[in-house]
Amino acid sequence: MLKNSPFFQLYLARLREFWRQPARIFWVYGFPLLLATVLGFAFQSRPPAPILVDLVDGPDAAPIRAAIQAHNDRLASSAGAPAESVGPVSTPVRVSLRSRAEADERIDKGKSILEIIPQGRDSWTFRYDPTRPESVSARQSVDDIVERAAGRKDIGRATDVHVTEPGARYIDRLIPGLVGLNAMGGGLWGIGFFLVNMRIAKLLKCYLATPMPRHDFLGAILASRLTFLIPDVSALLLLGTLAFRLPIRGNLLVFFLVDVVGALAFAGIGLLVASRATTTETVSGLMNLVMLPMYLLSGVFFSTENFGEAAQPFLAALPLTQLVNALRLVLLDGAGLFDWGVLKALAILSAWAAGTFYVALRIFRWN
Repeated sequence: MLKNSPFFQLYLARLREFWRQPARIFWVYGFPLLLATVLGFAFQSRPPAPILVDLVDGPDAAPIRAAIQAHNDRLASSAGAPAESVGPVSTPVRVSLRSRAEADERIDKGKSILEIIPQGRDSWTFRYDPTRPESVSARQSVDDIVERAAGRKDIGRATDVHVTEPGARYIDRLIPGLVGLNAMGGGLWGIGFFLVNMRIAKLLKCYLATPMPRHDFLGAILASRLTFLIPDVSALLLLGTLAFRLPIRGNLLVFFLVDVVGALAFAGIGLLVASRATTTETVSGLMNLVMLPMYLLSGVFFSTENFGEAAQPFLAALPLTQLVNALRLVLLDGAGLFDWGVLKALAILSAWAAGTFYVALRIFRWN
C-alpha cells in the first residue's frame, strides 16, 4: 500500500530529482564541508595576532620602541608559561616607524588602528578612533607596556587625541563601503538570481521564440538595475550626511560615475554566474562563493592591510576593493576623475565588466 501511495511516489521523485543534479549535491553537502574545512584551518588555535601600531620617528621614539621590543622578547622567552608571568599584556606588538605626516594620513584613512607620538622621554600621545574597539584595546595595551618599562604603573604622562573629525572616523569610511556592497548585491542578486528564476519558470524559452536580439533583453535588465542604483546610493548618502555629518568633499557626478562602473562590473559577474545555472540552489551557492571573499577581504569593514603584504596584489584585483577605494577617494579625499587612484579603479572595474559580459554573452543559455 505504501509503495503505491501518492506520498511515497512524490517522495521518491523528489529524491531522484535531487540526486540527478550534481550541482545541488555539491552546494548542499560539499560546499558546507569545504567551507568548514577552510574556516577550521583559518581560525584554528594559534598565537594571538600582533597589534599593529605606527610610531612617529624621532629622538624620543627610542624608549617606546625599546619597551615594546622588550615586551615582545619577554613573550617569546615565556612561551607556554602561565599568563601572569608575562604581565597583563600577552599579545605581541609590531611597531612601524613612520614620519608624522605619513602616520597621520594612515590613521585618518583607517589603515592603522593606533598612532603613537612621543612628546619627551616620559610622555607620549596616542591618536586613534575611540569608536573602534581594536584601537581602544591597542591604546591600553601599549600604554601598559611602556608604563611597566618605565619602572612602575602610571609614571608616564599619556595624552589621548581622539580622531573624531568628519572624514577620519570609522563611520565615514563605512558608508562608501556600504555603497559598494549595495552595488555588488544588486548586480549579483538583482540580475543573476532574476535570470535563473526566469529560466526555471521557462520564461526564457518564450523570449527565445521572439525576434528580440539577446543583447536587447540583457541590456534592458541591466538598464533597470542601474535605474534603481540612483535612489539606493542617494539614500545612503542622505543618511550619512544627516545622521552622521558625513562630509562630501568630491564631485557627486564623479562619485556616481564610479558607482555605475562598479555596478556594471558586478552586473557582468552576475550575468556570468547565471549563464548556465538551472536551479536556485546552484545560483545561490555560486553567488555566495563570489561574494563571501569580497565581503571579508575588500576593506569594507576593516583595512586590507590586516592581511599582510603577500595578499595585497590579490586583494587589489578584487572589483569590490577597487570600487570601495575609489568611492572613498572621491567622497572623503575630494579626488577628481583624473586622480590616479580613481583612474586605476575605473580601469580595473571596466576590465571586469567587459571581460565578464563578453564571456557571459558567449555561453549564455536560454533554457
